[in-house]
Amino acid sequence: MSITYSPEELENLVVEVLSQAEDNVVPIVQLGHPVLRQPAASYTGQLPKELLDELLAVMRHTMYDAPGVGLAAPQIGIPLKIAVLEDLYNLPEDMAAEREREPLEYFEIFNPSYEARGARTAEFYEGCLSFDGFQAVVTRPADIRANYEDRDWKQVVRDFSGWQARIVQHETDHLYGTVYIDKAATRSLINETELWRHQGLSVASARETLGF
Repeated sequence: MSITYSPEELENLVVEVLSQAEDNVVPIVQLGHPVLRQPAASYTGQLPKELLDELLAVMRHTMYDAPGVGLAAPQIGIPLKIAVLEDLYNLPEDMAAEREREPLEYFEIFNPSYEARGARTAEFYEGCLSFDGFQAVVTRPADIRANYEDRDWKQVVRDFSGWQARIVQHETDHLYGTVYIDKAATRSLINETELWRHQGLSVASARETLGF
């Protein structure tokens, strides 16, 4: 169930969250916090520009600090359809090829949605900064078309494939109250202390061992 906030309430909430920042980093809420299970409010200009800029900067630094490749506003307790994304981490060539991973330059999405382009799917392990210490296999469309706005209110339509498509879907899902575990093969769930058992997060190895 969605909770309705007035613009004043949202502004006060953002100010409260940002007041917790240390070196531009705020705490990331964990699974069980109700904000992760509620559809976020569409962003319609509820925040003054200076406050929005500060929020985006803190979200970006919090993502880097985690570290992660995306962070949605609900993950820091703010029920707005805003997320930041970036994936410039170095990976071995074989792992990058298996994931269809191409570098993803930093960008922001407001009020996003996505749809599959074709029937191709991909399965791989995903983790979440709000479900710390665990990963599970999620099957997702491998090619998507995303619709979103940027911070200047420009409407953007952009196609993504492979690992980039997975990141966009994962962060967009957060804005509708969905966490990756909702879409995962639950028997594939693994604590990160056990990842050494599956070289390169091999789905085939995990499937044989865990029986999913």
